[in-house]
Amino acid sequence: VQLQASGGGLVQAGGSLRLSCETSGRTFSRSDMGWFRQAPGKERDVVAAIRWSGSTTYYADSVKGRFTISRNNAENMVYLQMNSLKPEDTAVYYCAASYPGRIGSYTHSDDYYYWGQGTLVTVSS
Repeated sequence: VQLQASGGGLVQAGGSLRLSCETSGRTFSRSDMGWFRQAPGKERDVVAAIRWSGSTTYYADSVKGRFTISRNNAENMVYLQMNSLKPEDTAVYYCAASYPGRIGSYTHSDDYYYWGQGTLVTVSS
């Protein structure tokens, strides 16, 4: 499985961005997917995650009500819609995929096996 994240950029506070993660590999539909972010000098943290079926999602408290994760298994894509952006959302955002068929937690970086290269989101005040 290969992951390619895109959609980052510079946006003013209060604005919106939509991140996309294109995946390759036949087993994408059996992988949980997550978006993580890492700000300078900080650890990489989960932002949002979605089960392989799309039936269950998870959001970090800091983004609840502002961000929405979704996936399209037919097109091998996962998305992160980010609204009401704040300067503290500035970070490199990574998409990640669990090992196909893995059962268990999906809200920690250790749950994920494949990682994309990251896309930079900068929110100006």
